[in-house]
Amino acid sequence: MRDLPATRTHDLERFISGFQRFQQHYFDDAPALFRDLSRGQNPGTLLIGCCDSRVDPALLLGCDPGDIFTVRNVANLVPLAEDDGGQQGVLAAIQFAVEQLQVGRIIVLGHGQCGGIRALMEQRLDGHAHDDYIGRWVNIAEPARAQILRQMPHASPAEQRRACEQASILISLRNLESFACVQRQLARGAISLHGWYFDLEAGALLAYSSRADAFLPLT
Repeated sequence: MRDLPATRTHDLERFISGFQRFQQHYFDDAPALFRDLSRGQNPGTLLIGCCDSRVDPALLLGCDPGDIFTVRNVANLVPLAEDDGGQQGVLAAIQFAVEQLQVGRIIVLGHGQCGGIRALMEQRLDGHAHDDYIGRWVNIAEPARAQILRQMPHASPAEQRRACEQASILISLRNLESFACVQRQLARGAISLHGWYFDLEAGALLAYSSRADAFLPLT
């Protein structure tokens, strides 16, 4: 077997040490939580976030295991429920969270400096090649890109990207409403939908306000 580079070996050692701290905290010092979790999960929230390594939802929100049911993908996108383009993993996770876990809220958590949205805005991926999975995926947010270019034609590329990052969250919220299971829960008042945006540079968390039609600081 080929030797791993020193940096990667160090990463593995950090991961193992990290698990030992996790084990000590949750199994040795406070075993009750995982004793309960071993019987099943009961999260109240489905969080759809980006797989960007800088934006870990559990770390950002200070969650314990079992607090949130998390779906992570490139650019924290939600396809339409009737999508037949191979997005079944995300669709199935949403259906499971709503129907089986009966979560009371869904949060779409976007963030600044998103590589997926940057690729969409710069049209670096054509989405037509057989193996261009990323291009086809981020094209879910194409309506957001078109909107931003139409509304902000003279804005800087950075301003357009930030606006598209936020507009794509609203696309995902609208797409969530195409799910029959979500529609039923909304009609019963049993679920709420939220759009949040983590500003990486400012270290701020914003939430979409339909009344203001803007993302406003949560804290």
